[in-house]
Amino acid sequence: MVHIQRRPFANHLRADPVQWVRHQRRGAVVHEGAGLAFWFRPLTAALSEVPIDDRELAVLFHLRTRDFQLATVQGTVTYRITDPGVAATRLDFGIDPSSGRRRATPLDQLASLLTESAQQHAVDTLAGLDLTDALTRGLTEVRERVTAGLSEDTRISDTGVTVIGVRVTSIRPDGDLERALQAPARERVQQAADAAGFERRALAVERERAIAENELQSQIELARREEQLVERNGLNERRRAEEAAAAARIQAEAQAERDRLAAAATAESRRVIGAAEAESHAAHVAAYSRADPAVLIALAVQQLAEHLPNIGTVNITPDLLGAALAKLTEGRPSGSDVSGPDAPDAPDPDAPIRQSA
Repeated sequence: MVHIQRRPFANHLRADPVQWVRHQRRGAVVHEGAGLAFWFRPLTAALSEVPIDDRELAVLFHLRTRDFQLATVQGTVTYRITDPGVAATRLDFGIDPSSGRRRATPLDQLASLLTESAQQHAVDTLAGLDLTDALTRGLTEVRERVTAGLSEDTRISDTGVTVIGVRVTSIRPDGDLERALQAPARERVQQAADAAGFERRALAVERERAIAENELQSQIELARREEQLVERNGLNERRRAEEAAAAARIQAEAQAERDRLAAAATAESRRVIGAAEAESHAAHVAAYSRADPAVLIALAVQQLAEHLPNIGTVNITPDLLGAALAKLTEGRPSGSDVSGPDAPDAPDPDAPIRQSA
């Protein structure tokens, strides 16, 4: 809508760039063009305002296909008034000089013309198609047929309107029929989903079997290694026992050798000691055989005294002393040698001696 400012004797009009305006006075064109601004007198001016921008017209048709099925076609027609001068003469685009409002509804008339023409071409297209074909390839055929039909329609071109493009967004059947048509597709989708589920289960079972086989192989490998470990431990234990037995045998042999050497040394020592004692006894005997009997008696008494317990008092009777003296002096001159074979026997050191405590 144009902008009009009212003044006492004249009004001022200002149009946007997408608004084509024609000013006529007394049948003659005074101003004509897009985006104009001028002064005019309301009582003598005839004004027309034509939009020249692109317009979108939504269309909705209820049609029947060749198999007598109801279908709904929804689309959009894009058009533009390319010859606003012609459009202003074919349709009433006049506006009120005081308010700038349109006095009629030319755009609605133009929309009805485009809608009816597009519907006629869509009917002609769907009448030759079954519902299935209309749903599968009808969008392209309807769009091409409607675009060509609107472009060739002389009523539209004579009005100064150019159709820029047609978009068919959907072709839909009746609700019940649409659900019936969707059932096979849904069934196929469900079957595909079931097949995918079965395949997923089979894959899961296969993976579980592979996992179980891996676990079994792992257990077998562990058992084999455990067997090898037990065998190795047995070999180690046997080797340790053999080594311990060998060490014990060597130790026993060494101990036996040491005992043998010790026994030999002990025997040799005893032999040497025995020989020494024998020589000592022989020397003692030889010495005793040459000694005076009195000395022998004294020595015997001395040895006896060494081996006797503590003696408090010793009583020597006159008989014992007399017998001893008689033996010493019997048949021997004074100072004679008593060391020969005829020498009197030495007193027995083991002879009883009277003692009193």
